[in-house]
Amino acid sequence: MFKEFKEFAMRGNVVDMAVGIVIGAAFGTIVNSFVSDIIMPPIGLILGNVDFSGMFVVLKEGKVAGPYGSLAAAKAAGAVTLNYGVFINTIISFLIISFAVFLLIRNINRLKKKEEAPAPAPATKECPYCISVIPIQAVRCPHCTSELK
Repeated sequence: MFKEFKEFAMRGNVVDMAVGIVIGAAFGTIVNSFVSDIIMPPIGLILGNVDFSGMFVVLKEGKVAGPYGSLAAAKAAGAVTLNYGVFINTIISFLIISFAVFLLIRNINRLKKKEEAPAPAPATKECPYCISVIPIQAVRCPHCTSELK
């Protein structure tokens, strides 16, 4: 049974999929950091010092009554919150990841099209009499002077 599992796990597709998942998770972490640390601060600054990750609506007060200065304070008090700012960050992260995957797939498809391009028409042919290589449009072989069809 261990041998069968080893054969299954070492198949090319399983290993490729595992590598893809690990790289995808790392890429997701990078994009999340890019969105929250690079993209959102300037957008928040332009919109008047808005921190999207701290935007929330209190649905139910916690043990300690509000108002809460931050999302962390609301959660610490046990309040039930609707975290729409975090959702906005997640949507932007998704859009960036989707665009990156689109660019990747687009370039892969371009490479496939180049590989699948038909071979160019031959520019030469062989003389059936002397087996010499001659231009494709030749009607007489320059080597043996035979007439070609």
